[in-house]
Amino acid sequence: MSNYARRDLALLGFPALPLAFVALPLYVMWPHYFANRFGVSLGLIGGLLLLSRVLDALLDPVLGHWTDKLMQRSSLTLLRRTWLAALLLSIGFLLLFFPHWVTGPSVTIDLLLGCVLLALVLSYLCYSFLNIALQAWGAQLSGDMSTRSRLVSWREGLGLCGVILASLVPGLWGMEALVAGFVVLLGLSMLAWWFAPRPQLPAVDTTVRLSLGSSLRMPWMDAHFRRLLLVFMVNGIASAIPATLMLFFVEDRLQLPQTMQSQFLGAYFLAAAISLPLWLTCISRFGLRISWLAGMLLTVGVFIWALGLGAGDEIAYTVVCLLSGLALGADLIAPGALLNGWLQSPHPHNAHSGAYFGWWQVATKLNLALAAGISLPLLQWLGYSSGARDAPALLALSWAYALVPCLLKLLAGLLLYTSTALLQPMEK
Repeated sequence: MSNYARRDLALLGFPALPLAFVALPLYVMWPHYFANRFGVSLGLIGGLLLLSRVLDALLDPVLGHWTDKLMQRSSLTLLRRTWLAALLLSIGFLLLFFPHWVTGPSVTIDLLLGCVLLALVLSYLCYSFLNIALQAWGAQLSGDMSTRSRLVSWREGLGLCGVILASLVPGLWGMEALVAGFVVLLGLSMLAWWFAPRPQLPAVDTTVRLSLGSSLRMPWMDAHFRRLLLVFMVNGIASAIPATLMLFFVEDRLQLPQTMQSQFLGAYFLAAAISLPLWLTCISRFGLRISWLAGMLLTVGVFIWALGLGAGDEIAYTVVCLLSGLALGADLIAPGALLNGWLQSPHPHNAHSGAYFGWWQVATKLNLALAAGISLPLLQWLGYSSGARDAPALLALSWAYALVPCLLKLLAGLLLYTSTALLQPMEK
């Protein structure tokens, strides 16, 4: 059993801060900035994002396999590649916001879009590799359930700090400060990772070639992983639907200004960060599965209340954001800690942690895509369109925003509750 000091946990979790710091600008801020700064149509920007994200998602399992091969050589080999990935990510992120520094002020639209597409692909791939490597590194560190939960908690908590910073910096100091701050933080996080505890890697036969095909198949041959992934995805889609529909709900159901979105998001993420120590206490007493189930049930209770909200309910909705953020803490800790526990058990899969987290990252990205793919067509089918204020349309919006996530959370809870035999070994 290993009991890491707070300094060790901070070093292990710190890289999550700049990675989250870059995630929010890429997904939310960059399209608006690039369209206004260079006059590129939203259709072209959307096409670039779609192409780069599809390529990124397809290559995640391959990046996981590559992570395993590097870690099979030594943890030092993997660390050296993370430094290279961090350098390339810094270059890609810089080019996304300031491509004219390379192309020059007078540039054709084709050259500009080509430069940006290259920067997007480079940024997404390096970001994904660093995420997978960081999670696989943590999975190889020894420790009991409490230690694993603390490690995941520090990583996710620092990631939340990165989200909050990324939302504040551009408005206060501009995009130049955002990019400069990211590059500095990423460099510091690589130094932290270098001095963080290193895993005692399992003994492997280096003469046996770790084939791509077997690496990609290994997680899907594992019934324990398949069930955990199913619970994770159903629960993740339930959490992503309100995020997808939040702006519609605030503007049309609550009839509040769009500018209040930052207030609600701030309350949500702040509550999630504050909740992490509380969930760690709960996990140490009741275990990971029971604590995760409690978080799901808390979310269901909160969104049943949200069904009754109407125009002008600013304070009530702020409370909804605070309570749902509180429940989010369990979602941030429990799934990762369960998977880490399984990957540390003495089975052949403990040498394939990168492959597991490659597929895990694909699932994370699919959650966001499926949430939009389910909720938006459902809203249209129920008769709602953006800006609608008639009673049937608003009722449809409330159902899609709050009732559908409740049903999915209950399904995820049922799957979790009935998976004791498969998931219990992950808590040891």
